[in-house]
Amino acid sequence: MSPGRRPGASRTRSSARGTSGCATSPRSRSGSIRSRVLGARRSSSRGSSAGLTSRSATTSPTAARWLPARTSTACSCARLSASTGRPSTPLTPSRGRRPDRGHPRARAHSGADVRGRDEAGNLIWTWGGSRPRIVVAAHVDTVFPEGTPLEPRREGDDLVGPGIGDNAAAVAVAINVIETLLASGRPAPAVAFTVAEEGLGNLRGARAVCEALRPEAFVALEGHGLDEVVVDAVGSLRARVTVVGPGGHSWRDRDAPSAIHALFRLADTLVELGDRDAPVNAGLVSGGRSVNTIADHAELVVERRALDESKLDEFASALENLEAPPGLRVLVEALGRRPSGRLARDAPLLATVRAVRGDLGLPDRLGAGSTDANAALARGIPSLALGVARGSGMHSVHERIDGTSLPLGAGQLEEVLRRLLKQPA
Repeated sequence: MSPGRRPGASRTRSSARGTSGCATSPRSRSGSIRSRVLGARRSSSRGSSAGLTSRSATTSPTAARWLPARTSTACSCARLSASTGRPSTPLTPSRGRRPDRGHPRARAHSGADVRGRDEAGNLIWTWGGSRPRIVVAAHVDTVFPEGTPLEPRREGDDLVGPGIGDNAAAVAVAINVIETLLASGRPAPAVAFTVAEEGLGNLRGARAVCEALRPEAFVALEGHGLDEVVVDAVGSLRARVTVVGPGGHSWRDRDAPSAIHALFRLADTLVELGDRDAPVNAGLVSGGRSVNTIADHAELVVERRALDESKLDEFASALENLEAPPGLRVLVEALGRRPSGRLARDAPLLATVRAVRGDLGLPDRLGAGSTDANAALARGIPSLALGVARGSGMHSVHERIDGTSLPLGAGQLEEVLRRLLKQPA
């Protein structure tokens, strides 16, 4: 590797695209939301996904070396998972950079520079005091509202409960692997336990980590998805569309326009823009006052997801040009934009991950998703997302992971980090 090259950087890489903030106040039809929901465009290299190949883990030398030492990982994840799930409600950050040494793992290792909670609410651990070459990120928020019982249970080999896979398992594996690296005297990456990955968080946590640490490579950890490497970042644009009008009695004022009727037509217009590669989803609808009242207000929360930034631009234009019928007004509020991106298929970061997966007998399958890695790719930082377990039921209260797959997920992460941190800067 040539001097100065990042351990995950490709040999040729187009310039990165910045992202602009999103407005939080609505605007009327005459205003423009383009500058608020559109980031500056970025070109990205495209590559085809690799075909599926696998090798039995039982015959792999690397697997034979790592799996016996990982038999306790499932147990540690079970113990830790009850305390790692967090609601998607933003955490209240502490003032300044007061170190948070409350976690016993943080106190246990001499030389740890525990930065504590940053202004975004992330908990960051670093070692060595210098700029970290690699950041491992695991988000600690969930899709479940505050008050949801987070009580994982065992069902045979499975661990079951809301947030157990997304993302308690990833947090537990991150802690387990970092402990192992430090205990063996080996270099360890910075670790960020991020907030605001789910829902309308708009990757606030990951964006802050990338801005503050400026790592050379970034690995996002997810509980599910052990059999796939997420290298294509699915972008999204989210907005709230509100229609307001005079309202009235459903009989006496029957000629008055209905905000709900108009919103339905606008929703149809937006959803029809979608296709399989860039779907539009009307996720939340509310409005009206009673069955015998002409609605004076109606609200829709809508999003479009796409790998192609131009599709998000198209959606922003459609939102900007929404027209309300006479007697009504339409307001559009930008809720956030997640950047899309692609990791170059010749990136050393990906080459290392694929080599480790081959040694462990894991599938050579590349995929797309929306994770904290989006924020890193948007800043030109080589990034991908790794799953740590096999499971099902993501985002449901019956979410589950196969506990027997956790040692393999932890072994994958540890070996990837060992190899990356051996590479010269």
